Amino acid sequence: MNNFSLLTKQNISIGLIWLFHVSGSIGIIYSDATWFLKATPINLLLSFVLLLINTRLNKKTSFILLLCFVTGMLAEIIGVKFGFLFGNYTYGDALGYKVLGVPLMIGVNWSILVFITGFIAQFFSNSLFLRVFIGVGLMLFLDLVMEPIAPKLDFWTFEGGLASFHNYFGWAIIALPLQWMFHKSSVKIEGPFPFHLYLLQVLFFLILLLKLNTTGL
Repeated sequence: MNNFSLLTKQNISIGLIWLFHVSGSIGIIYSDATWFLKATPINLLLSFVLLLINTRLNKKTSFILLLCFVTGMLAEIIGVKFGFLFGNYTYGDALGYKVLGVPLMIGVNWSILVFITGFIAQFFSNSLFLRVFIGVGLMLFLDLVMEPIAPKLDFWTFEGGLASFHNYFGWAIIALPLQWMFHKSSVKIEGPFPFHLYLLQVLFFLILLLKLNTTGL
């Protein structure tokens, strides 16, 4: 009976994201990096589906998910076309199908990040304003970790090499109202899945960054 109790949707979801992220890290570093990078959209899509499975979906929550996706896509399209929000940058091919130069998975990633960081922020404070700013801070920290390795993975490339302060300021401006909407809507996510997904994303990029700085990719 105890064996069956371990096979909950939360445990299975957590096990799957650990499997995909760990195997992806090992594959990129020690095996055929190109093949594993092509699987990045699948990994993102799986993470999104598992997040949905562990979220109490209703009309309000579904609207917030869609809002995060549409807002993220529009902001990135404006960014790519005009360099207005995040600086001058272009997306590579690793993240899959693009709309106006922006991969659809980027919109999905905006939804994922708002939800998992918003969930984690709830544990730090009961204040709405503090939760919003903590959520934004967690999003910016992850972006800070991702930026140095993103060009090597063919995710995106900034003109001049690295992202400037302009990029992080733009992220904060877009993330702030999305975090506010998330917390005002009292989105409910079951279990510790968001903690694991956030931790895995941070570890994934830190490991690849360490590898890049020591022996290269």
